[in-house]
Amino acid sequence: MTAPISAPPSVSFEFFPPKSEKMEQSLWQSIRRLAPLAPGFVSVTYGAGGSTRERTHATVCRIQAETGIPAAAHFTCVGATRDEIDAIARTYWDAGIRHLVALRGDPPETAGGVGGQYEPFPGGYAYAADLVAGMKRIADFEISVAAYPESHPEAPSAQFDLDNLKRKVDAGATRAITQFFFDNDVYFRFLDRCAAAGIHVPVVPGILPITNFARAVEFAGKCGASMPAKLAETFEGLDADPETRQLVAATVAAEQCQALQAQGVNDFHFYTLNRSDLTIAICRMLGVKAKPVPAAVAAPAVAG
Repeated sequence: MTAPISAPPSVSFEFFPPKSEKMEQSLWQSIRRLAPLAPGFVSVTYGAGGSTRERTHATVCRIQAETGIPAAAHFTCVGATRDEIDAIARTYWDAGIRHLVALRGDPPETAGGVGGQYEPFPGGYAYAADLVAGMKRIADFEISVAAYPESHPEAPSAQFDLDNLKRKVDAGATRAITQFFFDNDVYFRFLDRCAAAGIHVPVVPGILPITNFARAVEFAGKCGASMPAKLAETFEGLDADPETRQLVAATVAAEQCQALQAQGVNDFHFYTLNRSDLTIAICRMLGVKAKPVPAAVAAPAVAG
C-alpha cells in the first residue's frame, strides 16, 4: 500500500435540497459554515423517483452563483425522457455547472413508503452508463458515478456490480464516489478489485458521520453496508446524551479518515445530511483549515 500522506485532504460535501423554508435556512447555514473549508465541490441530491428535481436544480444553480464553490448536480434516469434530461443538462451547462453526478436512481416510493422495482422510464436512459454516455454527448461534463464497496443491494453478484461500474467509467465517468462504509478493509479490497478490472479513475470514499446511530443502521440496511459490532458498542446508551454522542461521532469518523490517510487516501466525500457541525469537526481533525470567503457567501440572501 502507498505511504501515508501528510498534506491536508481534498474534501467534498453532499447536501439534499430543502423541502421547506426552515430547511432552506438550515441548508444555507450549513453551506455558510462549510464554504471556508474550500471544498473541491458540493453536490445536491435527487429524491426517489426524481421527486426533488426542480429543487435540486434551483439549489445547485444558487450555490454556483452565490458561493463560487463548484456545484455538482445529481442526475438520474428515473421519471424523464432522454430529451427532457438532455434539456436539463444543457440548462446546467449554460448556468456554468460543469460537474454532474450520474446515477440510475431509485424508483418512486410505493404507498407503503418503499421503492418499487426499478424499470427504465419509457424513452429515457435505461441505466447509469447510458446516462453518462448521453451527458458526455451533450457537453464535456466532469461526471461522478456511484460505486458500492459491498455491492449494490439489487446486484445479482459482486462481479456484476463491478462490471457495471466499469461500464460507467468506459462511458466517460471521471470519478467514482463510494456508498458509505464503516470498515476500511472493505474499501481497500474494493480498490484492489477495481484495479484488477481496469478501473483507474479515482474511487473516492464516501464518509457518513453518524448523527443518529439508529438512523445510520437503517441507512446501512437499505444500501447493504455492513455495520461493525464495535460501532454498536461505541454508541450504546448515547441516545439520551446528544453532547457525548456528537463528540463520539466526530471522533469515530475522523479516526476512520485518518486510518484511510495512513494508507495513502487523501480525498473524502462527506454525506452531510445538511448538517455542518460534525463535518467541520472531522475536517479540522484532518487538518482542513478554514479560508477567508467573500462576504456574499458569509451571508447569502434567503430566497423568499
